[in-house]
Amino acid sequence: MIERTRLRASTVGVVEDVRAVVAAGSGPEGFSPDFQVCFPYRGLFVWRANRDDVVGDANQVLFVTGGEPYRMRAASAIGYAELIITTRPEILSELTGVSVRDLPRHPLFARRSRRADPCVQRLRASLLHRAAGGDLDDLSTDEHALALLRAALQSEVTTGAPGWRTHRLIRRAKEYVDAHACTSLRLRDVAAAVDASPAYLTDVFRRAEGVSLHRYVVQLRLARALVELPHASDLTALAFDLGFSSHSHFSAAFRRAFGCTPSAFRESMRVHR
Repeated sequence: MIERTRLRASTVGVVEDVRAVVAAGSGPEGFSPDFQVCFPYRGLFVWRANRDDVVGDANQVLFVTGGEPYRMRAASAIGYAELIITTRPEILSELTGVSVRDLPRHPLFARRSRRADPCVQRLRASLLHRAAGGDLDDLSTDEHALALLRAALQSEVTTGAPGWRTHRLIRRAKEYVDAHACTSLRLRDVAAAVDASPAYLTDVFRRAEGVSLHRYVVQLRLARALVELPHASDLTALAFDLGFSSHSHFSAAFRRAFGCTPSAFRESMRVHR
């Protein structure tokens, strides 16, 4: 079952919180007449558009070209959730510097995804929490949505799309780490799960994603922290639940990524809510 909550509708576009509260499995075919930029923040799914299978998790931004049919497959037992901004092509044209007609051929829309850096992840969490808490008026919503879109679109893909064997290997590795991200992961276990040697997996993953497998897992845990922190009362328990070895390890990683402590971020979101 898909739950769609419209958080805000303004001149920039419609901001929605979309949650699939289903067990792993494929959903019905969908269709979006509009361009969309999607920011997954919980769970993992595979988005199939034409012949492309694109992994959606909290470390990714997805780019939907209007007019294409698609199908979603949840790969997490908890389903998945994503923040979706549906905006006018003219706004995307201005942000990317290409004409409306050339938008489908823009590198990001052609490849369909890019890695979400910490700046994008924090902006995503801020917009999600503040909009859900009713803290944003139209002007503030526009500014937050544009800031998030600009951050997602400002860095073009610099590497070519991997071959189908590499793409399949990376997808299987992401599915494994998503299912085990809150546990103590070992490289040999991930490699065995995807039927590759540890050396080959780490080399291919870094070249395809631009970061090491370990950094990808840490950023996935931190992205989950951004969603959970406003509701967390015990930060040490949250750190262990996310897969960190201690509160200090969690706090240090969070500060390096987002420039503030977990408690400071939690309080800033609670003030706005």
